[in-house]
Amino acid sequence: MDVAEVTNSLARHLPGVLRWCGALAKSLRGHNIALSGKHSGSANTDALTLADLTIQELIVAALRDADPVLRTCRIEAEEGTGDLARFARESDLVLSIDPIDGTKQYRDRTGNGYAVMLHLRNRQTVLYSLVFVPECGPIGTWVEVHDGRILTGSDDCSRPARSVLDALAPVDRGRLPESKKIYVIGFQSRDPERGGDLASVGLEGHTSETMDGSIYELLARGEYGGSLIHSPNVYDFPVSLQIARALGGDAVWVHNRESVHFGQAWIDERANMIRLPGIVACSPSRATLDKLCDLARDWNPNRYPPEGS
Repeated sequence: MDVAEVTNSLARHLPGVLRWCGALAKSLRGHNIALSGKHSGSANTDALTLADLTIQELIVAALRDADPVLRTCRIEAEEGTGDLARFARESDLVLSIDPIDGTKQYRDRTGNGYAVMLHLRNRQTVLYSLVFVPECGPIGTWVEVHDGRILTGSDDCSRPARSVLDALAPVDRGRLPESKKIYVIGFQSRDPERGGDLASVGLEGHTSETMDGSIYELLARGEYGGSLIHSPNVYDFPVSLQIARALGGDAVWVHNRESVHFGQAWIDERANMIRLPGIVACSPSRATLDKLCDLARDWNPNRYPPEGS
């Protein structure tokens, strides 16, 4: 399969779709759209709204109809809605969707860092990412990663979405600050404690409750220096991985410092999600990766450790 054909098709067709989905999410947020259905025990993971289901339905339909080459990919989506059966059952390329990243914050109206996002990956790495943060800035903010280039900046609804992205200057790694802020998530009720542990290596841990914004936009412009994630899911985390690698860094498993790949995954039946195993450090800075690995290498790699352990 021609990877460039797939990534170019996504870059051509999906920006307008994510803009529409962002507008829908912003509008639906004003209504009581909370749903039940997930029972992992994590408030962040279990949050679900009608917007998650509706927006995924729209994105899947757009991928189905935009270009036949996109249906030759496998598809992995955080929710179960949409015409998923139209896509390949077996393929080296995987399209992955998170219709509302940050659903708890979105549902509870406690912040504006939620995002609509998708990416394309193979077994080794991420090949294309597109993120739209509808309420970051006056009319939304973009992040696109393609061919080693990161574009991020404000939307402008007076122009086609693709034209807005094409007019953005690529991120210059040399001009980004070396931030000590690290996003910490996935440690269940211990997120604040684990975030506090980062002070011992000169870093500043922030949880989903204290991070003001979307990690993808914050990472792309250097406001945050990385993330430390327990058993990241395959729907949103891979975008951070691609940003870090495009900026000269990496995402690694802390216990052995091996670069993350997607050949290992497990089904989290409590959350109905596909996850990577263990604890992952992600950063554009190799020095920050070393600090995170030194700190967390002996932490429990089990997302759901037995009670009392």
